[in-house]
Amino acid sequence: MSGHQTTINKSDKLKGVCYDIRGPVLREAHRLEDEGHRVIKLNIGNPAPFGFEAPEELLQDVIHNLPDSTGYCHSKGLFPARKAVMQYTQTKGIENVTVDDIIIGNGVSELIVMAMQALLNYGDEVLLPAPDYPLWTAAVRLSGGNPVHYLCDEKQDWQPALDDLRSKITDRTRAMVIINPNNPTGANYDKALLQEMLEIAREHDLIVFADEIYDKILYDGEEHHSIASMADDLLFITFNGLSKNYRAAGFRAGWMVISGAKYRAENYIEGLDMLASMRLCANVPSQHAIQTALGGYQSIGDLVLPTGRLGRQRDKAWDMLSSIPGVSCVKPKSALYLFPRLDPKVFPFQDDEAFALDLLRQEKVLIVQGTAFNWPDPDHFRVVFLPRMDDLEDSIGRIANYLDRIRKK
Repeated sequence: MSGHQTTINKSDKLKGVCYDIRGPVLREAHRLEDEGHRVIKLNIGNPAPFGFEAPEELLQDVIHNLPDSTGYCHSKGLFPARKAVMQYTQTKGIENVTVDDIIIGNGVSELIVMAMQALLNYGDEVLLPAPDYPLWTAAVRLSGGNPVHYLCDEKQDWQPALDDLRSKITDRTRAMVIINPNNPTGANYDKALLQEMLEIAREHDLIVFADEIYDKILYDGEEHHSIASMADDLLFITFNGLSKNYRAAGFRAGWMVISGAKYRAENYIEGLDMLASMRLCANVPSQHAIQTALGGYQSIGDLVLPTGRLGRQRDKAWDMLSSIPGVSCVKPKSALYLFPRLDPKVFPFQDDEAFALDLLRQEKVLIVQGTAFNWPDPDHFRVVFLPRMDDLEDSIGRIANYLDRIRKK
């Protein structure tokens, strides 16, 4: 059968949606690997391939409960898992959370998309940090909203620039997203700054979405403050999960906690419940790990010590990057990343994706360019410091060699 066959295109809803962490540069890395090259991957915060193992008791609980996990569960999640999350929110100081205020998802990623789909009408605006975790921007766009990025200030340890934040608010602004601890910068926000962000949210009647997936990965004695613990007159949706703190990214076990002014959001919460029911439920086997994870020994505490593996690798990566002429880097206080700056006078890149591709082809090191995190200028890149010390030294040494060759003499 012949005749005119039209090209099959992706939906217009995907216009402007991008997730470059797994974009063209990664595809080129796969091509090089297929050719037999070994590529050192500094591009994604996936602990398992680097030998960071989930606590053994999590695996045992999943295995033990597997025979009873073959059916659907409640659309919001298993009761013991939600109860454990509820108790965790109490330790964080978030008040008046019931088991019913918690939805378990297939990772935080699914829940972010659900939260945006349930809230946004076409043209609604959401404030997002720049740089951000790009899934947030993509989820806002996919849901018909407009992402509006407020700048974080590198000179102030990457804390949000509140004047810039205020200047971006319009009558279409519905919500403010706070990624704290922050990916990609490694910032951990001051309590006083969070109070000021609350004041702004209060003044403009904004919903606060708090992405706290790295809340236990803190260095140098830093303390994390959950913004939802600091007020009850605004609506808060707080996101967390097992992927980073418990090195169980593949389990896809995340949760959202609804707190604060719930009485004002009954209709929105109904929308969230509807979307939770539409996907029937989250992965049941991995939900059995949640209670054990939150209630058990917090082994992440050992890893982030100055003598722990993450602590040592952070220090080594930061020392090496900071010593490259023309490169500066704020030392991360949290999370798994560095977000170094390339001095534009020394490295006048116009296109940071081209830089990432060239580095990959020449040195077989995979990084992510800064604009992939919605940073406005082509002068940053993100490095994951999860690889073992020898690979970390090797890869940052290769970045130094590359930059040495192209430095403007």
